[in-house]
Amino acid sequence: MAIAGKPEKLPDNILFNKLGEIPLVLIAPSLAGTIRQPITQPQPNWQQIPFILPEHGPTRQKITIWFQHQAINNLLIYATVSGHEAIVSMVALGYGIALIPKVVVHNSPKSIRHRILQLDPISPVEPFDLGVCVLNKRLNEPLIRAFWQLLTVANMRSQ
Repeated sequence: MAIAGKPEKLPDNILFNKLGEIPLVLIAPSLAGTIRQPITQPQPNWQQIPFILPEHGPTRQKITIWFQHQAINNLLIYATVSGHEAIVSMVALGYGIALIPKVVVHNSPKSIRHRILQLDPISPVEPFDLGVCVLNKRLNEPLIRAFWQLLTVANMRSQ
């Protein structure tokens, strides 16, 4: 079992039990400069603003969908990075902007949080589901089955 963000397409052999939602926020360097100025304009030219993107995963999928809705085709990608924490640090250093899970920003060191701005994107980015995943075949194991049943009952009560 694992706690993970739910991808757009879940493999057939995996079950997912939703725990909550993770919103994404747009972050930019707080230092005045070549990146901050264009992003704070009423109509930013997104094609000229460097983005720092996650390599893969549910966050990357949501960002790709957001780009499509914004009709951002010729994206300026400064870097693709494997860890969300590294993305926040790169934004704080002034290398670009990023869409990142809000929880990552919230749990970043205070010294880094002071060097970034959270901006409202011109259109909201859909949050992704966070939950517990398990392989179907593992539900035969008593401990995993009992935990999964508790999750299912808890979710039914909260609805």
